[in-house]
Amino acid sequence: MSSPVSVLLGTTKGAFILTDDGGRRAWSVRGPFCDQWPINHVIGDPASGRIWAAGGNEWCGAGVWRSDDGGEDWALTCLGHGQREDWIAENSEFAEQVGMAPYGEAPFTGEVEAIWSLGRSGDTLYAGTKPASLFASSDSGQSWTRLDTLTDHPSRDEWIPGGAGLVLHTIVSDPANAAKLWIGISVAGIFATEDAGASWDRRNRRSNVPVAETAGGESGNAQTSNDVGACVHNIVRASGTGNGDLLYQQNHEGVFRSPDGGRSWVEITEGLPSNFGFPIAVHPRDPETIWVLPLNGDTLGRYPPDASAAVWRSRDGGESWVDTRAGLPQKDCFFTVLRQAMAVDQGEPLGIYFGTNSGSIFASFDEGETWNEIACHLPTILSVETLGAE
Repeated sequence: MSSPVSVLLGTTKGAFILTDDGGRRAWSVRGPFCDQWPINHVIGDPASGRIWAAGGNEWCGAGVWRSDDGGEDWALTCLGHGQREDWIAENSEFAEQVGMAPYGEAPFTGEVEAIWSLGRSGDTLYAGTKPASLFASSDSGQSWTRLDTLTDHPSRDEWIPGGAGLVLHTIVSDPANAAKLWIGISVAGIFATEDAGASWDRRNRRSNVPVAETAGGESGNAQTSNDVGACVHNIVRASGTGNGDLLYQQNHEGVFRSPDGGRSWVEITEGLPSNFGFPIAVHPRDPETIWVLPLNGDTLGRYPPDASAAVWRSRDGGESWVDTRAGLPQKDCFFTVLRQAMAVDQGEPLGIYFGTNSGSIFASFDEGETWNEIACHLPTILSVETLGAE
């Protein structure tokens, strides 16, 4: 591999960037960026090198940071103000002394608490929020509009908060068709649009169950026993195939595969040590190769089964699984890997990365056979994405 890889990290204390030496042997750490906001998701554009980081909380507000120079400088577009703005107004003299200034206009104050996810489709940048809504920007994140077609979906009254609240945490696009998007909401499930957000289908139906048996059909309002669990944790789309609608998801209740863009799902959990986990990744050139990181359960601590870390890999689309452990802690391992905290690069051979809530980044450059820790002692890692190595 010749071109360097940047690993983009969202953490509880800002965004960080790991950069390799061109051979993925030595890594340097830059950050924290974004005024040490809690950053839920960081993505980049390989063509321009532009980077976006999304996050916020009750104190900071909600916003998207942008860097046009690879992370050296950052600018914030604030969607919603937090308590910080009131504090500055009430303590203006002290705020000036410590260098705190208002963030400026925030058109969705009171409506948006934090940004949870980012995604790009064509020339449009998307942002998922808490409470769950989808925003779109046609000017690289400088201004935003809300897609009320999703916010006002007929099923909205049935959406309930998950452990982190009602969040839109995953945005998946089809590079061949900018009008197609899939989004994941906890706890409401998967929604899809094929007309750039003008309309949305709710796609939670299990495979081999006739649409008529689910209340209201594909776009219906009710969840039934025939549905996949509505608490979707992550979604990935397989590329490298003529079937542009092959999706995988890690759900609160198992791992699932859909050959038809989410219109039906078949469970592929069998062979895994647990039906619970957060992240899932798919090989960029082999649609049948996927990786998950099971945890022991929702109420059992959310750490690897038997406190022994393993990434589980399937090379046949989830029909069978093998555990890969070499280089991972095998004793007294109690970390959690969150929903956006696993990613692959585009290199040859492939690189796989995941981050932990204990501040470590593990990587494999042989498709998961062996692992090594490439960074440690970082804040809690909320997201991992890659830029470069194409």
